[in-house]
Amino acid sequence: MKFIFSLMCFLFVALSCLAQKTLTAFNLADVRLLESPFLAAQETDKAYMLSLDADKLLAPYLAEAGLTPKSSAYGNWENTGLDGHIGGHYVSALSLMYASTGDLKVKQRLDYMIDELEKCQNKNGNGYLSGVPEGKKIWEQIKSGNIKSSSFSLNGKWVPLYNIHKIYAGLYDAYAVAGNARAKKMLIKLTDWCIDLVSGLTDQQIQTLLKSEHGGLNEVFANVYSITGDRKYLKLARQFSDQSILNPLENHTDALNGLHANTQIPKVIGFEQIALADGDTAMGKAADFFWKTVVNHRTVAIGGNSVREHFHPSNDFSSMLESREGPETCNSYNMLKLTKQLFLSNPSNTYLDYYERTLYNHILTSQRSKGGFVYFTPMRPGHYRTYSNPQESFWCCVGSGLENHGKYGEMIYAHDERNLYVNLFIASKLEWKDRGIQLIQKTSFPETDFTVFELSLKKKQKFDLRIRRPAWVEKSKMQVFVNGKLVKVIDAENGYLAINRLWSTGDKIKVILPMHTSAEFMPDGSDWVAFVHGPVVLAAALDTLTQPNMIADGSRMGHIASGTLLAMNEAPLVTGSKTTLANQVKSSSNKTLSFSASPLIYQNKYKNLKLVPFYNLEEKRYVVYFPFTSVEGLPERVKAIQLAENEKQELELATIDVVNTGEQQPESDHNFKGEKTDNGTFKEQHFRSGSGWFSYVLRNKDLEARKLRILLYGADKNRNFNVLINGQLIKQIVMNGNDGSTFFSKDILIPVSLLEKEITVRFEANKEAKIADIYQVRLMR
Repeated sequence: MKFIFSLMCFLFVALSCLAQKTLTAFNLADVRLLESPFLAAQETDKAYMLSLDADKLLAPYLAEAGLTPKSSAYGNWENTGLDGHIGGHYVSALSLMYASTGDLKVKQRLDYMIDELEKCQNKNGNGYLSGVPEGKKIWEQIKSGNIKSSSFSLNGKWVPLYNIHKIYAGLYDAYAVAGNARAKKMLIKLTDWCIDLVSGLTDQQIQTLLKSEHGGLNEVFANVYSITGDRKYLKLARQFSDQSILNPLENHTDALNGLHANTQIPKVIGFEQIALADGDTAMGKAADFFWKTVVNHRTVAIGGNSVREHFHPSNDFSSMLESREGPETCNSYNMLKLTKQLFLSNPSNTYLDYYERTLYNHILTSQRSKGGFVYFTPMRPGHYRTYSNPQESFWCCVGSGLENHGKYGEMIYAHDERNLYVNLFIASKLEWKDRGIQLIQKTSFPETDFTVFELSLKKKQKFDLRIRRPAWVEKSKMQVFVNGKLVKVIDAENGYLAINRLWSTGDKIKVILPMHTSAEFMPDGSDWVAFVHGPVVLAAALDTLTQPNMIADGSRMGHIASGTLLAMNEAPLVTGSKTTLANQVKSSSNKTLSFSASPLIYQNKYKNLKLVPFYNLEEKRYVVYFPFTSVEGLPERVKAIQLAENEKQELELATIDVVNTGEQQPESDHNFKGEKTDNGTFKEQHFRSGSGWFSYVLRNKDLEARKLRILLYGADKNRNFNVLINGQLIKQIVMNGNDGSTFFSKDILIPVSLLEKEITVRFEANKEAKIADIYQVRLMR
């Protein structure tokens, strides 16, 4: 009996420990932001949401349902193939914003969207709901087993599964976040439609579907299982889990090089959601391995990742520092979703350190204070960001941007059954209604290095107030005062400091969070350095931006900051010793975060350079990463940068338009078309080839083009193909592997008679031959 009693005690303790491993996030409605940059961003976002015309966003759904739209659709991505994707994001964004603010105008707009979408679903009659243009035709083809899938198209349409995922996610958020019961019914009907869609397909055929970007459909289907308990939805979630990504992750293998980054992250969010819903530890470990791989080896100081939307080699970040197209905002939006999942299931301040860094330095910076969102945030020294035109630009990062700034309250606090956790130091008010606890956090962090909490309770209660100890604070220097007295704190698990006492209304807790400046080199160890103060990335403004596309136009490529590149040799260069660099960054203001880096800067032109929080810079050219060299190595480093830059600048100035072939967005932006063609990677470079044909439309606005340059690999054999411009054959290329084992460029002169403002370049395989692997296409002066 004594043994049984001891065993029961052991099991009770063990189960208690297991239960304590998970935390619960507060609902957004329980947290209200107070004055801070986050509240300002939230208000800017809300104003933009309400300025949008709901009927324009609904137009693709009404048209697809056979109903008469009340307005024409918006332009840009909203009427060039991705019609309706912003409408789905909009439903999510309204749901998040209503929960975060309680603003009834936002609720009214959300209710209107659901009303109109329900009409569309009812008209379709089978649960289907989408704005995909002529979507019904391709779904019929797919249901019959006629599947033509590639990375950014499916049966000739621009990522329709990705598109429809947005309305799935919107309906789920409308129900789960904003409490709209009709949205739940609509979501279940739409999911049943998908079950019917694939009911006659084999698992392999469904995997073929998943070659095309499809967002986080597996996450949504796992969520439908969670709210219904019906395992048919869990089965669907597993069917829509891409095995080509899951299998390497389950084997703890990083096979991400060259993959389109934001295609993969939502899949992994789905893996983790299935793991949570069904206790699948293998999927959960795969998701965590992915997170660690991306965060530890593929992420720059601001928390973002990818170049030109793709994962570059983890041991070579050179393309990150050269490209206009740095980390994509959508990637960080999705990485924060994954981080939240992983943190709540296995709390650790490691997740929160990443979450905080990315929130301040990528998400907060991605919205202009006057409105407008950023697609790419270049890490190239001296470049800039382009902001969306609120009524013209409707990229994917506008959709996720609408959501980003309406959910800042989601991770500030968390709780278990007894204790309250403080995760982030953001001015806010929390109402823990079930416990009768109100907590107000007053702070101007990170402008000041402390935060203050005030408690109001319905009755005195004993619990732990657990405060995160960030990685950027030395443990011995973080102090806690309760009602003016320094108190001893307990080291709780997972990187928290715990204060356990009987709390009363009026209790005040002050937490001192001393920050220091550190120097962070690129993850590949190369000689490029960023400076970080606490969790805040510091950057230098080089000038006020006057670029013509600071605000994007409605063109397909308007999201790219296409203005002149600052020559690398003109960028400020940092010299000194790696071990003492950070010590030479000195505060230059007692009131704001502003630092002088003058002792480090080699270029005299920038002798008065100031480092300030990156989130305070907009409409400017900036430097986040500085080239670095020791004092001894300075002459050689300067010479090397100069030589490399001369070659690149010469190519840049001679280029009118360029397609990075095989990469999703560049090809889409250049109106890619093709048959019997595929893409891949070789020696870390993307290519496109095939036994049929493919084409692009290149822009020649000023009629300055004189030649076409294509990048090939010399060892390609048995390749025989034609190059056509505007339908006319201008060159036949035969390759037999005689050009060496290197990449080389081939120039093709363009007849003057074919020069137009848009030039269609088409590659055609000759009979029983293949097109060579083409790695890049340039239109040259």
